[in-house]
Amino acid sequence: MASLGLIKKLKDNRFLFKILVKRDFNRKYKRTVLGILWSMISPLLQLSVMALVFTQFFGRNTEHYIIYLFAGNIVFSYFKDATNSGMSSLVDNAGIFTKVNVPKYLFVLSKNMSALITFLLTLCIFFAFVIAEKGLSISIRYVCLMYPILCLIVFNIGISYILSALFVLFKDIKYLYDVFTQLLMYFSAIFYTVDRYPENIQKLFYLNPVYAYIKYFRITVLDGHIPSMALHLLCGGYALAAIILGAVIYHKNNYKFLYYV
Repeated sequence: MASLGLIKKLKDNRFLFKILVKRDFNRKYKRTVLGILWSMISPLLQLSVMALVFTQFFGRNTEHYIIYLFAGNIVFSYFKDATNSGMSSLVDNAGIFTKVNVPKYLFVLSKNMSALITFLLTLCIFFAFVIAEKGLSISIRYVCLMYPILCLIVFNIGISYILSALFVLFKDIKYLYDVFTQLLMYFSAIFYTVDRYPENIQKLFYLNPVYAYIKYFRITVLDGHIPSMALHLLCGGYALAAIILGAVIYHKNNYKFLYYV
């Protein structure tokens, strides 16, 4: 019943949602010469720098290392962009919902949608690199990538709900989260492989949800087969846990937002 009510509210406010998404996406590239092209140039620049730095250290014995690196980078960047922007969504839009009675979760969703658009544009470049890479090609199995992408969307929204609620109440969350994401990046095996570690240590990486989504991408694209059912369940479980916990925390603190922004 609650989910049906949420869907009805989204339908009733779909015009506002479209305006918010368009505003958030345009604001990101406001007063830039290249505009939306930065959403595609930026990941290429990051990839170039990371490839230049890490190829000599980690890429010598890793087949298709650029694709390996690119897959980890785009997934983690999407997670970081969506959750960071989602965290500040309520504070940034306090001037609207304190004056007009609108569902406040729309601001969280619009920020995540803006990050998703950027991710999808970057994904097009990723597939172009895959096509250009010798020994790799686009396959029908890539349809399976819709599953981790969908899970990641839900996961990011859930984490954004948690962060947005906490950020209204505790501004220190922003600085703590910056440190946390930096640490999380190093534990996501973006630029190194985990096969150098013992098997029991390799399993510990799966405690990191972002690594699970990155691993799904790499197995599908680089290993050439569909991931195991265990990885499917893990990706879905992380998404479900995040959205449920996010909804609970957001709903519990919803009435406080007007007093703290």
